[in-house]
Amino acid sequence: MVEEISSEGRLLALIIRSNFDCKGLHFFTPDQFSQQLAYMHHPVGKTIAPHRHVALPRSVELTQEVLIIRKGVLRVDLYRTDQTYLESRVLKSGDVILLAHGGHGFEVLEELEMIEVKQGPYLGEEEKIRFPSISKDQLKVLS
Repeated sequence: MVEEISSEGRLLALIIRSNFDCKGLHFFTPDQFSQQLAYMHHPVGKTIAPHRHVALPRSVELTQEVLIIRKGVLRVDLYRTDQTYLESRVLKSGDVILLAHGGHGFEVLEELEMIEVKQGPYLGEEEKIRFPSISKDQLKVLS
């Protein structure tokens, strides 16, 4: 199962649930995204020819990040680019989310282990704009 969360014609987040499955190679992201996300399901004996990637200059204007939930439960609060709250989703073990545009906040609902993947180099706090979270009574948690 794949969920796309959009606002104002922009993809804010893409969630790939742990039960997603399809044969072969499936890219979830459009070619122009600076963070590419794909799923692969190959049979025993499938080979992928050895290769390396060519050094090419790229321009990254917006950090996109991928979270892989290994264990636990995480609530993701999604915000539009203007920092207004949109809605929330709950992620569980095996779920993956691409945070493509807008803002986001998190609350750990059960002890969490996750992996984060994003472009580098990391520039520290100067690459983030922090803003106030919404109150719990304003949450719209969709399943």
